[in-house]
Amino acid sequence: ALSTSIPLGWRLHALAACAVLPPFVSAVSFSRLAAWASRAIGQPRLPPPPDTVLAAYVSQVLRRLPPPWRSTCLRRSLVLFHLLRRAGRPVSLHIGVRKQGGALQAHAWLVLAGEPYLEPDANEHRDFRVIAAFPEPARP
Repeated sequence: ALSTSIPLGWRLHALAACAVLPPFVSAVSFSRLAAWASRAIGQPRLPPPPDTVLAAYVSQVLRRLPPPWRSTCLRRSLVLFHLLRRAGRPVSLHIGVRKQGGALQAHAWLVLAGEPYLEPDANEHRDFRVIAAFPEPARP
C-alpha cells in the first residue's frame, strides 16, 4: 500500500492539504492562495517521503474525491507545491495557456531547477505559454 510508505505525519498533512486547498481554488484569488501555499519552504520537522511517493499519494487521494476536490492539474499542482515547499524543495508553480482548435486551454505544473517536476507527461507543458509563476521570479 502506497500510504504505508509515507510517515503518518506527512500522510496527515497531505490529507489536510488535499481537503483544504482545492476548494479555495474557486473562492480565493490564486495569487493569495499560492502565496500562502509557498510560505512553507524550510526545514521539515519530520523527514519527508520521496517526492515521487508523495506525488503518487496526492494523485491517489485527489482522484477519489468528488468536486470541488477532484483532481485537476491545478489542484494537484497546488497541493504538491505546498507539500514540497514544506519539505524544503524550491519548486515553483507555473500556469500556462494555449490555443488549440479555437479553444483556450490552461495547464498547471511544478518546476524544479528550470524543468517540469513530477509531471505525468513531461512534455505536456511545452505548448503552453506561462502566464503566472509562483513564487514570482525575482526582478532584476
